[in-house]
Amino acid sequence: MSKFTHINEQGNAKMVDVSDKSNTKRTAIAHSSITVNADIHQQIVEHTNQKGNVLNTAQIAGIMAAKNTSTIILMCHPLPLSGIDVSFDWVTNDNDYTLNITTSVSTTGKTGVEMEALTAASVVALTIYDMTKALDKGMVIGETYLSSKTGGKSGNYTRNQ
Repeated sequence: MSKFTHINEQGNAKMVDVSDKSNTKRTAIAHSSITVNADIHQQIVEHTNQKGNVLNTAQIAGIMAAKNTSTIILMCHPLPLSGIDVSFDWVTNDNDYTLNITTSVSTTGKTGVEMEALTAASVVALTIYDMTKALDKGMVIGETYLSSKTGGKSGNYTRNQ
């Protein structure tokens, strides 16, 4: 078993030293979702929420979350991100409306952007919840997961669906 690199000789947490790693292009795609009722769905698509444009606000929140991941997730390295995108896709089932959230993050650097993509997806869903909770606090935030990643020593990854 390899040595756990996030623990120092005294057994305390440390940030991994990546200075000897090579810069490579790295990407990550993450997904989350939020299921809402018909009233919330209508407010979102018709842009009638009193707090403003829900998806636009959530998209900006996701971008900011990706950019600030190292301040939220303690052992993440601050990264110069070269691209962040957030997209949405509605799925309707009876009176439930599920908004699928996809985030993609890219950089050229010494460490990956999986945490940035996952953080962005999570914050997008939380922002939608926050902006619409006055109508229904029973919304369900769905599974959040890494769909794929490229680059780095461990190579590429694609989640089996």
